[in-house]
Amino acid sequence: MTNNKLEADPKKEFCSDPNCSDRGKRGMGNIVRYGHDKNGRQRFKCKTCGRVFVETKNTVFYNRKLSEDQIILICKLLVEKNGIRAIERIMEIHRDTISDVVEDLARHARK
Repeated sequence: MTNNKLEADPKKEFCSDPNCSDRGKRGMGNIVRYGHDKNGRQRFKCKTCGRVFVETKNTVFYNRKLSEDQIILICKLLVEKNGIRAIERIMEIHRDTISDVVEDLARHARK
């Protein structure tokens, strides 16, 4: 996710709709900026299929109530060999939420 709204580049984005003929293709000109969501994240629209998505789609940050900084801190604490319960105590976030993030990280790592 970009910190500066001007950095969001439609050429780096792609449509992930399985029914879109331009699915997975970057830089084809089919993706355009389409405003921002309520959290300030850049939205994009595929001109081919009409699908609208945010810049965090297909990332571990997508559809999370945790901030990007909190998710990055969870990653750092995991790398430092802290367990789920230790991270729960340190961050005061429920272990089920942390487990969900860890599962999502693993799923993205396998892709």
